[in-house]
Amino acid sequence: MRETDRSGRPGLARPRPERGTPPAGVPVPRPRRALHPGAWWLWALALGTAATRTTNPLLLALLITVSGYVVAVRRPHTPWARSYGAFVKLAAAVLVLRLAFAIVLGSPIPGTHILFTLPEVPLPGWAQGIRLGGRVTAEGLAFALYDALRLAALLICVGAANALASPSRLLKSLPGALYELGVAVVVALTFAPHLIADVRRLRAARRLRGRPDKGMRGLVQVGLPVLEGALERSVSLAAAMDARGYGRTAEVPTAVRRTTAALTLGGLLGVCAGTYGLLTAAGGSYGLPVLLAGLASALAGLWLGGRRSVRTRYRPDPWDARAWLVSASGAAVAALMILAGSLDPGSLDPGVVPLEPPTLPLWPAAAVLLGLLPAFVTPAPEAARDPRKEPTT
Repeated sequence: MRETDRSGRPGLARPRPERGTPPAGVPVPRPRRALHPGAWWLWALALGTAATRTTNPLLLALLITVSGYVVAVRRPHTPWARSYGAFVKLAAAVLVLRLAFAIVLGSPIPGTHILFTLPEVPLPGWAQGIRLGGRVTAEGLAFALYDALRLAALLICVGAANALASPSRLLKSLPGALYELGVAVVVALTFAPHLIADVRRLRAARRLRGRPDKGMRGLVQVGLPVLEGALERSVSLAAAMDARGYGRTAEVPTAVRRTTAALTLGGLLGVCAGTYGLLTAAGGSYGLPVLLAGLASALAGLWLGGRRSVRTRYRPDPWDARAWLVSASGAAVAALMILAGSLDPGSLDPGVVPLEPPTLPLWPAAAVLLGLLPAFVTPAPEAARDPRKEPTT
């Protein structure tokens, strides 16, 4: 296409700039990179650790509010970010089930404030210590509510990590020792939508042909073609991955392999023992040192195990200052809650006998508010695009 310029001479038509494109010569601001997914998981697990150190319903409600606010302002507009609602529903189900068990099976907490009495079912002698029905006291329900709220807060913190951290980017950031595991999980997550689509397509086809798509017969008739298609895709993917060099590893000396296995296994055992110590009142003295030693051993084993991986990473996620701030905010909440539990255990674990309303301790509550830091130091999620507003040609 040719057009005339201002002097009347013919020339080439200038391309029109797209709508929303800045003029030529104006620098375009680079978009801020998203936070490292590992930082979100460390922040959420630290909040979950703080939740396990208290049964105060006010502190637990404050922890749930903090994590929910961060999710509300920093959750990306992606399908996997919608999992937070599922975890909230699961936490609510835990509360309801725990209270139902306390009502039906009773509570070991003695109480004097009787709310109502259920018909008690007599049990044989070998079921001593278990009862069905009987008196339901306010003290027993309060104890069950405090205990269930702690587990619900832990579930909601894990749900916050699932909603904020991209699973694909998290798997890409795994150390080299977990390379095969990451590839397997990515393949499983990729094939899952295909399986659901195949099931829907085959069931719709059977309904159009007037054949049953429910029951045992329909399950067999639909499951076999779905399994056959999944096997064909897996074989094709395996051939493609083999052609691209997946699964190839470097040769590592035998001594290094044995050292790696010993460090990793010992570190995992230390992490389990340290976590158990932190969750129990008797292991508060040895739980944290054993947990730190186990983490150090496991990290050393993963670092040595990564030497057998010969792959490279395309545009890896950097661990920048924002990731350090987010991780440090969660770690500060957990550390201060553990310190508060050792200095003033009565404020973190209110008693129910005698039944008294819980009080909100000031400086543990201020420590929980440190978990709001990610809402201010991390970039806001990109706005969801409306397909109806896309420019047409």
